[in-house]
Amino acid sequence: MNHTASTAFVREIMMDFAGLTGLEPPGARPMRYLWTDAFAVCAYLELFRRTNDETCLDLALRLVDQVHHILGRHRDDDARRGFISGLSETEGALHPTAGGLRIGKRMNERKAGEPPDPRLEWDRDGQYYHYLTKWMHALNRVAAATRDPVYLRWAMELAQAAHAAFTYAPPAGDRKRMYWKMSIDLARPLVSSMGLHDPLDGLVTYHELQTAVARNFEGSVQLDLFHESADAAAICRGMSFATDDPLGTGGLLFDAWRIAQLIREGGFCDEGLLASVMDAALFGLESFVASNTPALPADVRLAFRELGLAIGLKGVENLQEEIREHPGVFGRSSSLQQRAEFLMGYVPLADTIDQFWMDKRNREASTWIEHREINMVMLAISLAPGEFLRVQD
Repeated sequence: MNHTASTAFVREIMMDFAGLTGLEPPGARPMRYLWTDAFAVCAYLELFRRTNDETCLDLALRLVDQVHHILGRHRDDDARRGFISGLSETEGALHPTAGGLRIGKRMNERKAGEPPDPRLEWDRDGQYYHYLTKWMHALNRVAAATRDPVYLRWAMELAQAAHAAFTYAPPAGDRKRMYWKMSIDLARPLVSSMGLHDPLDGLVTYHELQTAVARNFEGSVQLDLFHESADAAAICRGMSFATDDPLGTGGLLFDAWRIAQLIREGGFCDEGLLASVMDAALFGLESFVASNTPALPADVRLAFRELGLAIGLKGVENLQEEIREHPGVFGRSSSLQQRAEFLMGYVPLADTIDQFWMDKRNREASTWIEHREINMVMLAISLAPGEFLRVQD
């Protein structure tokens, strides 16, 4: 599919998404879900970049507004009202991310004192750290597209609130950890285990935001994330990030590409971490190929997880070029270059995944329909990944 055709297809997907979720035309009860909406913002921004159609930029900005005024507030089926930060209506509108943002799950969160049910917990609301980092990234891209520092300030305020709530020092141990899931008001953990990639996502995203402030908005955003970055780096130290989850592997590839961009920009100085992330991504890709997933029928596959891998693979060629073209930055050792070459061998998988899910027959499978909105947006980003993969313009 050529550039023009892919742009038209992505636009069709994203306009359908707007209608299905109550973005356009505006619905009485819009369906907002933070992970999906973070990717959707980037999809609309990429369409705007490609077509210069102000409608697409308007949809991105309206989506940000809906997320903040729906997921930044208490649920309709909750006795609590107003912004989850506890701020007044006036202050809450000025600082909509100061209390974090709800996931957007269909069921309310588990009540304090209620025994956990691992099966139900997946359907219950609360806050996920890795969803919040995706929203920080989306806000940074909006700030870059609009040159409006308020979006970056909201991202920085979200980073500070999330880090303060999700990180903790165990009673016995010399290293902080992170909760997997917090309550809507960030007052108590709902799942105490730590996500495998949450500290890495935080570290890279904090550096992304800090670099954006220094490059484009110094003086306009009077916030910094130096403390949060140091905390996240300490948690990451010595961790293994290897996973056989394709979505997680795609996230590792995304982080590797972001780290490389930030190293070149001077906003990061840890080539060892880059090597570790690339190694973990190679393990995940080997696992995906060994699973023979691409040979399976649609009704036993999860599109959004595979498409997350495809999205990460779309940044590998740029990662390789970044390392090869800046030996003064990345060192003249062939170590990182060899890793990038190994990753390049898996890049054709992205087109295989895209082509499978572009087939209308496969999008009629129950596994597609059950997760329709997230699948739609992840396919759109995989076909038009530029704005999502970008850290700086």
